Amino acid sequence: MNFHSASALAFTFTLALTLTAPAFASKEKPVIGLSLDTLKEERWQRDRDTIIAEAQKLGATVLVQSANSDDTVQVRNVESLISRGVDVLLIVPHNGAAMTRAVKSANDAKIPVISYDRLILNAQIDYYLSFDNVKVGEAQAAYAVARLPKDRQARIVRLYGAPTDNNAKMFKQGQDNILLPLIAAGKIEVVHEDWCLDWKPENGKKIMNAALTKAGKNIDAVIASNDGTAGGAIQALTEDGLAGKVLVTGQDADLAACQRIQRGTQAMTVYKPLKNLATTAAKIAVAVARGERPAATGTLDNGAKKVPSIFEKIISVDRENLAATVIADGFHPAESLR
Repeated sequence: MNFHSASALAFTFTLALTLTAPAFASKEKPVIGLSLDTLKEERWQRDRDTIIAEAQKLGATVLVQSANSDDTVQVRNVESLISRGVDVLLIVPHNGAAMTRAVKSANDAKIPVISYDRLILNAQIDYYLSFDNVKVGEAQAAYAVARLPKDRQARIVRLYGAPTDNNAKMFKQGQDNILLPLIAAGKIEVVHEDWCLDWKPENGKKIMNAALTKAGKNIDAVIASNDGTAGGAIQALTEDGLAGKVLVTGQDADLAACQRIQRGTQAMTVYKPLKNLATTAAKIAVAVARGERPAATGTLDNGAKKVPSIFEKIISVDRENLAATVIADGFHPAESLR
């Protein structure tokens, strides 16, 4: 057996021990089970690292599982965390409806469940922590509308998020709040629209290519629901010589998106101070694990109950306030955007 094979075997064995060993949770030193949809995106890596660091400050341990955007794997991951006896579950669902079964298992085991960023539907969950996702969609649409031509009917493309993600539907709802009256008045025409499976940039590119084939180059704006799909759309626009000529929105303030904003190929992103949300999540999770009931700022109906909810604020970011927001907060270093 060569060195690389031995290393891989040792890693697999260590991982197996990590995933099957008992958690030995206690109220003094609680264990948080963190189930993530994916770790492929920069955004989720940041959330994970902040949650772990903040939980450690509070005397807690975090066990992390990632499902690689597979519902079956995520349900199995949650059931594994339950079997390990964690004190509380913090779940970012790939599909908010598919998590119902796993939450029922947690309920039976009397383990509190916190839905993080994306709402778990039709389930008895204890808290929902997120940003105001309707306001995210409103911010994207309002930014675009303010900059669309006023002397003629504007032509736009809409790239929605993953159809399995309840947040994507809330972003669309927010966009609709701004756009539908203008569409009804004949001031805006949606020349093409579609949902981006699993939020993949390549799907954003395919949809944008289809829009260009269908509607030609006379497009004023692309309202993309996140930075990944915005990046895919901008690839398609670049190939047609339109990058920087068509307004493109986004969300998450990913580094690549902020670089595109600096270069002028993406107009805006919605910056969600993720560190604030992740820090809050760790604090709430530890408090709940210790039997406390932190105050919520509102509620949101998930189909089974009105879930106590905490919403963090969002900020529209373009080239003018990039330095005062994303860079000033230390979210990205200034040198990375030059």
